[in-house]
Amino acid sequence: MRMHDAAEALSLVRPRPAGDADNLQTADVKGLVFQAGGRRLIDGVDLTINPGPITMIMGPNGAGKSLLLRLLHGLLTPTSGSVSWNGEKAGDGTRKRQAMVFQKPVLLRRSVAANVDFVLKLKNGRNRTERIERRNALLHSVGLSDHAKQPARLLSGGEQQRLALIRALASEPGVLFLDEPTASLDPASVLMIENAVSEAHLKGVKIIFITHDIGQVKRLGDEVVFMAKGRVTEQTSVPAFVSAPRSKEADAYLNGRLVI
Repeated sequence: MRMHDAAEALSLVRPRPAGDADNLQTADVKGLVFQAGGRRLIDGVDLTINPGPITMIMGPNGAGKSLLLRLLHGLLTPTSGSVSWNGEKAGDGTRKRQAMVFQKPVLLRRSVAANVDFVLKLKNGRNRTERIERRNALLHSVGLSDHAKQPARLLSGGEQQRLALIRALASEPGVLFLDEPTASLDPASVLMIENAVSEAHLKGVKIIFITHDIGQVKRLGDEVVFMAKGRVTEQTSVPAFVSAPRSKEADAYLNGRLVI
Protein backbone atom coordinates (compact mmCIF):
# COMPACT_ATOMS: atom_id res chain seq x y z
CA MET A 1 0.00 0.00 0.00
CA ARG A 2 1.34 3.45 -0.94
CA MET A 3 1.96 5.77 2.00
CA HIS A 4 -0.12 8.66 0.63
CA ASP A 5 -3.05 6.25 0.34
CA ALA A 6 -2.65 5.36 4.02
CA ALA A 7 -2.55 9.03 4.98
CA GLU A 8 -5.68 9.74 2.92
CA ALA A 9 -7.55 6.87 4.56
CA LEU A 10 -6.52 7.96 8.04
CA SER A 11 -7.83 11.45 7.33
CA LEU A 12 -11.27 9.92 8.02
CA VAL A 13 -10.23 8.94 11.54
CA ARG A 14 -11.96 11.46 13.79
CA PRO A 15 -10.87 11.41 17.42
CA ARG A 16 -12.32 14.03 19.74
CA PRO A 17 -11.00 17.54 19.12
CA ALA A 18 -8.10 18.48 21.37
CA GLY A 19 -10.22 21.12 23.08
CA ASP A 20 -13.10 18.81 23.99
CA ALA A 21 -13.74 18.77 27.74
CA ASP A 22 -14.14 14.99 27.63
CA ASN A 23 -10.70 14.55 26.09
CA LEU A 24 -8.70 13.84 29.24
CA GLN A 25 -5.09 14.42 28.24
CA THR A 26 -3.11 15.68 31.26
CA ALA A 27 -2.07 13.09 33.83
CA ASP A 28 -0.90 13.99 37.33
CA VAL A 29 0.81 11.17 39.21
CA LYS A 30 1.64 11.78 42.85
CA GLY A 31 3.49 9.45 45.20
CA LEU A 32 2.38 6.42 43.20
CA VAL A 33 3.10 3.05 44.80
CA PHE A 34 1.99 -0.39 43.63
CA GLN A 35 2.89 -3.35 45.79
CA ALA A 36 2.37 -7.07 45.14
CA GLY A 37 3.79 -10.14 46.81
CA GLY A 38 5.47 -7.98 49.43
CA ARG A 39 7.45 -6.08 46.76
CA ARG A 40 7.18 -2.48 45.65
CA LEU A 41 6.89 -2.78 41.89
CA ILE A 42 6.09 0.92 41.44
CA ASP A 43 8.02 2.89 44.02
CA GLY A 44 6.94 6.47 44.70
CA VAL A 45 6.46 7.84 41.19
CA ASP A 46 5.75 11.55 40.73
CA LEU A 47 5.04 12.44 37.14
CA THR A 48 3.14 14.89 34.96
CA ILE A 49 2.23 13.85 31.44
CA ASN A 50 1.06 16.81 29.40
CA PRO A 51 -1.04 16.94 26.24
CA GLY A 52 0.75 17.44 22.96
CA PRO A 53 3.98 15.44 22.88
CA ILE A 54 4.15 11.75 22.06
CA THR A 55 5.41 10.25 25.30
CA MET A 56 7.67 7.21 24.96
CA ILE A 57 8.26 5.07 28.06
CA MET A 58 11.56 3.19 28.12
CA GLY A 59 13.50 1.08 30.59
CA PRO A 60 14.87 -2.43 31.15
CA ASN A 61 12.66 -5.46 31.63
CA GLY A 62 11.05 -5.43 35.06
CA ALA A 63 11.31 -1.65 35.41
CA GLY A 64 7.54 -1.28 35.90
CA LYS A 65 6.62 0.21 32.52
CA SER A 66 3.57 -1.95 31.85
CA LEU A 67 2.38 -1.58 35.43
CA LEU A 68 2.63 2.20 35.14
CA LEU A 69 0.58 2.12 31.94
CA ARG A 70 -2.13 0.05 33.61
CA LEU A 71 -2.20 2.38 36.60
CA LEU A 72 -2.49 5.40 34.30
CA HIS A 73 -5.35 3.71 32.49
CA GLY A 74 -7.12 2.84 35.74
CA LEU A 75 -6.88 -0.93 35.24
CA LEU A 76 -5.06 -1.34 38.56
CA THR A 77 -5.64 0.32 41.91
CA PRO A 78 -2.54 1.90 43.50
CA THR A 79 -1.38 0.70 46.89
CA SER A 80 -0.90 4.38 47.71
CA GLY A 81 -0.60 7.66 45.87
CA SER A 82 -2.84 8.79 43.04
CA VAL A 83 -3.34 9.09 39.29
CA SER A 84 -5.69 11.75 37.96
CA TRP A 85 -6.62 13.02 34.52
CA ASN A 86 -7.53 16.70 34.50
CA GLY A 87 -8.33 16.33 38.19
CA GLU A 88 -10.47 13.20 37.79
CA LYS A 89 -9.25 10.04 39.50
CA ALA A 90 -8.18 7.33 37.06
CA GLY A 91 -10.83 4.64 36.84
CA ASP A 92 -14.00 3.71 35.01
CA GLY A 93 -14.89 7.32 34.20
CA THR A 94 -11.58 8.30 32.64
CA ARG A 95 -11.11 4.94 30.93
CA LYS A 96 -14.21 5.53 28.80
CA ARG A 97 -12.30 8.29 27.00
CA GLN A 98 -9.14 6.24 26.57
CA ALA A 99 -8.00 3.11 24.74
CA MET A 100 -5.17 0.65 25.17
CA VAL A 101 -3.33 -1.69 22.80
CA PHE A 102 -1.52 -4.54 24.51
CA GLN A 103 1.62 -6.32 23.35
CA LYS A 104 -0.45 -9.42 22.63
CA PRO A 105 -3.64 -8.53 20.73
CA VAL A 106 -6.96 -9.55 22.27
CA LEU A 107 -9.46 -10.02 19.43
CA LEU A 108 -13.09 -11.10 19.26
CA ARG A 109 -14.01 -14.43 17.66
CA ARG A 110 -15.45 -12.60 14.68
CA SER A 111 -14.34 -11.38 11.30
CA VAL A 112 -11.83 -8.58 10.92
CA ALA A 113 -14.60 -6.17 9.88
CA ALA A 114 -16.87 -7.27 12.72
CA ASN A 115 -14.14 -6.54 15.28
CA VAL A 116 -14.14 -2.90 14.16
CA ASP A 117 -17.93 -2.77 13.77
CA PHE A 118 -18.36 -3.91 17.38
CA VAL A 119 -16.62 -0.76 18.60
CA LEU A 120 -18.25 1.58 16.09
CA LYS A 121 -21.74 0.41 17.08
CA LEU A 122 -21.03 1.49 20.64
CA LYS A 123 -20.56 5.07 19.45
CA ASN A 124 -23.63 7.30 19.23
CA GLY A 125 -24.52 9.62 16.39
CA ARG A 126 -23.48 7.47 13.43
CA ASN A 127 -25.81 5.82 10.97
CA ARG A 128 -24.98 2.52 9.27
CA THR A 129 -23.54 4.18 6.16
CA GLU A 130 -21.21 6.33 8.25
CA ARG A 131 -20.08 3.31 10.26
CA ILE A 132 -19.28 1.31 7.15
CA GLU A 133 -17.37 4.22 5.63
CA ARG A 134 -15.34 4.68 8.77
CA ARG A 135 -14.65 0.98 9.19
CA ASN A 136 -13.48 0.67 5.60
CA ALA A 137 -11.21 3.70 5.98
CA LEU A 138 -9.65 2.28 9.13
CA LEU A 139 -9.06 -1.13 7.53
CA HIS A 140 -7.52 0.49 4.46
CA SER A 141 -5.23 2.65 6.59
CA VAL A 142 -3.37 -0.42 7.88
CA GLY A 143 -3.60 -2.63 4.80
CA LEU A 144 -6.40 -4.91 6.02
CA SER A 145 -9.11 -4.18 3.44
CA ASP A 146 -8.57 -7.51 1.67
CA HIS A 147 -8.91 -9.37 5.00
CA ALA A 148 -12.23 -7.80 6.06
CA LYS A 149 -14.23 -11.07 5.92
CA GLN A 150 -11.46 -13.25 7.33
CA PRO A 151 -11.66 -14.53 10.94
CA ALA A 152 -9.60 -12.09 13.00
CA ARG A 153 -7.78 -14.83 14.88
CA LEU A 154 -6.43 -16.30 11.63
CA LEU A 155 -4.47 -13.14 10.83
CA SER A 156 -0.70 -13.09 11.20
CA GLY A 157 0.75 -11.55 14.36
CA GLY A 158 1.47 -8.25 12.65
CA GLU A 159 -1.96 -8.12 11.06
CA GLN A 160 -3.63 -8.85 14.39
CA GLN A 161 -1.78 -5.98 16.02
CA ARG A 162 -2.75 -3.63 13.21
CA LEU A 163 -6.38 -4.65 13.75
CA ALA A 164 -6.06 -4.11 17.50
CA LEU A 165 -4.76 -0.59 16.84
CA ILE A 166 -7.50 0.53 14.48
CA ARG A 167 -10.13 -1.01 16.76
CA ALA A 168 -8.74 1.18 19.54
CA LEU A 169 -8.82 4.22 17.25
CA ALA A 170 -12.42 3.41 16.31
CA SER A 171 -13.41 4.26 19.89
CA GLU A 172 -12.21 7.85 19.30
CA PRO A 173 -9.99 8.01 22.39
CA GLY A 174 -8.56 11.14 23.89
CA VAL A 175 -5.61 9.11 25.14
CA LEU A 176 -4.11 6.03 23.49
CA PHE A 177 -1.86 3.71 25.50
CA LEU A 178 0.40 1.31 23.60
CA ASP A 179 2.32 -1.42 25.42
CA GLU A 180 5.13 -2.48 23.06
CA PRO A 181 2.68 -2.87 20.15
CA THR A 182 5.40 -3.54 17.56
CA ALA A 183 7.57 -5.99 19.52
CA SER A 184 8.73 -8.83 17.22
CA LEU A 185 6.59 -7.66 14.31
CA ASP A 186 7.56 -7.60 10.64
CA PRO A 187 8.87 -4.27 9.30
CA ALA A 188 5.78 -3.62 7.16
CA SER A 189 3.50 -3.93 10.19
CA VAL A 190 5.80 -1.73 12.27
CA LEU A 191 5.69 0.97 9.59
CA MET A 192 1.90 0.87 9.27
CA ILE A 193 1.43 1.00 13.03
CA GLU A 194 3.85 3.90 13.41
CA ASN A 195 2.12 5.81 10.61
CA ALA A 196 -1.30 5.22 12.15
CA VAL A 197 -0.04 6.37 15.56
CA SER A 198 1.50 9.49 14.03
CA GLU A 199 -1.72 10.35 12.22
CA ALA A 200 -3.77 9.88 15.38
CA HIS A 201 -1.35 12.15 17.24
CA LEU A 202 -1.74 14.85 14.58
CA LYS A 203 -5.51 14.70 15.13
CA GLY A 204 -5.19 15.42 18.85
CA VAL A 205 -4.92 11.98 20.46
CA LYS A 206 -2.47 11.86 23.35
CA ILE A 207 -0.05 8.97 22.75
CA ILE A 208 1.74 7.10 25.55
CA PHE A 209 3.90 4.38 24.02
CA ILE A 210 6.15 1.75 25.65
CA THR A 211 9.08 0.56 23.55
CA HIS A 212 12.57 -0.91 23.86
CA ASP A 213 13.52 0.34 20.38
CA ILE A 214 15.58 3.55 20.45
CA GLY A 215 15.13 3.87 16.68
CA GLN A 216 11.38 3.93 17.21
CA VAL A 217 11.79 6.56 19.90
CA LYS A 218 13.69 8.75 17.44
CA ARG A 219 11.10 8.23 14.69
CA LEU A 220 7.98 8.77 16.78
CA GLY A 221 8.70 10.36 20.13
CA ASP A 222 8.79 13.88 21.47
CA GLU A 223 9.69 13.03 25.07
CA VAL A 224 11.00 10.03 27.00
CA VAL A 225 9.99 8.82 30.44
CA PHE A 226 12.73 6.43 31.57
CA MET A 227 12.06 3.88 34.31
CA ALA A 228 14.28 1.62 36.39
CA LYS A 229 13.43 -0.43 39.49
CA GLY A 230 9.89 0.91 39.62
CA ARG A 231 10.96 4.54 39.57
CA VAL A 232 11.06 7.29 36.97
CA THR A 233 14.69 8.34 36.74
CA GLU A 234 14.15 11.04 34.13
CA GLN A 235 11.64 12.71 31.85
CA THR A 236 13.16 14.69 29.02
CA SER A 237 12.99 15.44 25.29
CA VAL A 238 14.03 12.75 22.84
CA PRO A 239 17.09 14.70 21.55
CA ALA A 240 18.30 15.35 25.10
CA PHE A 241 17.72 11.75 26.13
CA VAL A 242 19.60 10.33 23.15
CA SER A 243 22.56 12.73 23.35
CA ALA A 244 22.98 13.23 27.09
CA PRO A 245 20.82 11.10 29.43
CA ARG A 246 20.84 12.56 32.92
CA SER A 247 20.46 9.39 34.97
CA LYS A 248 23.12 6.71 35.31
CA GLU A 249 20.46 4.06 34.63
CA ALA A 250 19.48 5.62 31.30
CA ASP A 251 23.11 6.09 30.32
CA ALA A 252 23.83 2.42 31.03
CA TYR A 253 20.74 1.33 29.11
CA LEU A 254 21.60 3.35 26.02
CA ASN A 255 25.17 2.09 26.03
CA GLY A 256 24.17 -1.56 26.25
CA ARG A 257 25.22 -2.08 29.86
CA LEU A 258 23.12 -4.00 32.36
CA VAL A 259 20.92 -1.85 34.58
CA ILE A 260 21.21 -3.41 38.05
